[in-house]
Amino acid sequence: MGAIPTQRETVSRATGAPAHPAGVSARECARAHVTLLGSSLAPGAAREMVRAALTDWSALGLPGTRHWTEHLAADALVVVSELVTNAVVHAGTDVEVVCRLEETGTLVVEATDHHPSRAPRSGDQETPHEIPEYGRGLRLVAALAESWGITYRPGTKTVWARLRAAGAETGETPEAAGVTEAADAAGVVSAAGAAGVVSAADVVDGADMVRTAARIEAYGAERDPRFSGSPAGPPPEREAGTGRRGRDREWLGRGALSFLAEASDLLAGQLDEDLVASLTGQLIVPRLADWCAVWLEDESLGRGAWSDAPGAVVGARLARVWHAGESHIEELRRALEKDPPRARDPWRSGPVAHPWPGDALGPDGAHGVALAYRLVAGGRPLGTLVIGRSGTAGFPDEITGLVEDLSRRVALAIGAARQYARQATISAVLQRGLLPGAVAEIPGVRSALVYEPCDKGGPSGDFYDLFPAGDGRWCFAVGDVQGKGPEAAVVIGLARPWLRLLAREEYGVPDVLDRLNQLLLDDATEAADAAARALVAAGGPPVAPGDGPQTRFLSLLYGELVPHAGGVRCTLASAGHPLPLLLGPDGTVRAVAEPQTLLGVVEDATYTSETFELCSGDTLLCVTDGVTERRSGSRQFDDGDGLATALAGCAGLDAGLVAERIRRLVHEFGARPPEDDLALLVLQAE
Repeated sequence: MGAIPTQRETVSRATGAPAHPAGVSARECARAHVTLLGSSLAPGAAREMVRAALTDWSALGLPGTRHWTEHLAADALVVVSELVTNAVVHAGTDVEVVCRLEETGTLVVEATDHHPSRAPRSGDQETPHEIPEYGRGLRLVAALAESWGITYRPGTKTVWARLRAAGAETGETPEAAGVTEAADAAGVVSAAGAAGVVSAADVVDGADMVRTAARIEAYGAERDPRFSGSPAGPPPEREAGTGRRGRDREWLGRGALSFLAEASDLLAGQLDEDLVASLTGQLIVPRLADWCAVWLEDESLGRGAWSDAPGAVVGARLARVWHAGESHIEELRRALEKDPPRARDPWRSGPVAHPWPGDALGPDGAHGVALAYRLVAGGRPLGTLVIGRSGTAGFPDEITGLVEDLSRRVALAIGAARQYARQATISAVLQRGLLPGAVAEIPGVRSALVYEPCDKGGPSGDFYDLFPAGDGRWCFAVGDVQGKGPEAAVVIGLARPWLRLLAREEYGVPDVLDRLNQLLLDDATEAADAAARALVAAGGPPVAPGDGPQTRFLSLLYGELVPHAGGVRCTLASAGHPLPLLLGPDGTVRAVAEPQTLLGVVEDATYTSETFELCSGDTLLCVTDGVTERRSGSRQFDDGDGLATALAGCAGLDAGLVAERIRRLVHEFGARPPEDDLALLVLQAE
């Protein structure tokens, strides 16, 4: 066993106060905490918790809250956002967030993760030929907090920050028994404390990768009703000069920090690149510029595709134009389309000058300064952001730097939206390939189908088929694969063609299931052997549970229909699948198969089938467990033979109406949308 970590007391460089065990400080008068999943939703949820706590404590008039200012509340939201972002990006575990109020009004914010051993990448050097895409990170925390630091305990790491209210006395550092290193407001981190701590340069994509869609408070409310709050001050003045620069400096002092955090949340929550471009315009205008435009490039054309115009990029389209005065938008668009951004080194950081759009902005906007920012993410140039201000004063360096930070977030959001679109397209194509192009028409039998995958963006685990097998036979199948996504697609892609092949080779229903069961077992064994050989050859570590090849279980209802003069003879078998129900013309309902073992579970399993007659007016209902296990609280749809009762109420309806009624009853059973794929097949003898 390793040595037990020693506990030591350290001194905060910002305050000179010693650390004390958590929970013993007599100055604490309120505490709020929440445990969050280490996902993109965590920073926004943490801000909501802190925002609610500050509102409640202020309303109760707790000691120290009289010292609070709007700046302190804004700083607390920014700090908790950055601390949680840091934990999610570099730990990936659940994050415990604590906000404590001391009697002096000082706020202490803590973020605890469960991966203290991961050291950050060095923030002193950047990878050559890469554009830094990190946010402000813990340097921002250091600038806002009176003191901040890191506490190590067995199995956890806590990053904390103290924000002192106006008039509050200097107090103790907030940390506990463990190994603690504190840093001053200049952002100094000791060598011992650096392990597991993220420097400002280390938060690579931190504010960009782990943001969630949230409202932008105090920005753009006058333009989009989805935004709540009121503007944080008037828009920039139209004329250039000291008044405008003064407002720039005043807003940049505080509002810019919250602006970046909330803007990142909103952009990262979008899955459409045109919507990202539109929101970018609303974020920038009028706060940072009088107008802006976003060009998006077609990645499929490659980096070397140029138009006949010298330097112009082929495939770049003007996706969005925004102006503080809406009457100028169309004229500005026409002017910008005539003079698109010119090609330049996509890896060059920072803005470059862009031609002013002539007289498109009227007499008051005949002159001004325009800057172009390349939008680059993941090593790919995605487009260009252009901003402009009327007048001759131009943009302060602080504004150009802030827009550069924002442009990186815009680029990452566009890249994420494009990746989502590519994956959605691949999934849709794959899904179409896994299902039949058309359902066969059977003489003397009416059929109806309902198929609703739960995840619209990925392959479903449910599938169906209805096809001619030759010699006057038709076969049908309704199946459900364990799991979803690629693993489910593999099984469906294996099972459905084999079902058709075996049926057309005139194998009976039990023989088809026997052979399909053995096929799934053999395939799983081969996949496991191949993975083991690859692991041994690579000399890698043991495979963690859930990381290796997955066992491929399949529940399947498979049957054969043979029309004849007196009706339709049906032979079917259920392998671990919900049993089919037969509805007679008089409203009676009965199950017409016996339960048997799932496919792909038991070696050398032997399956049996049931044969019965579908007489005129008889209706056969086949469903997946998305129907029978539809939940409403603790109840399921099929509890107490609920599906049979619902089917009995369909007596006298044709196949299409039966399918639609069962679908509607399943949806209405619970208040929330179904959480599983839903498939049902209705076969009705004429």
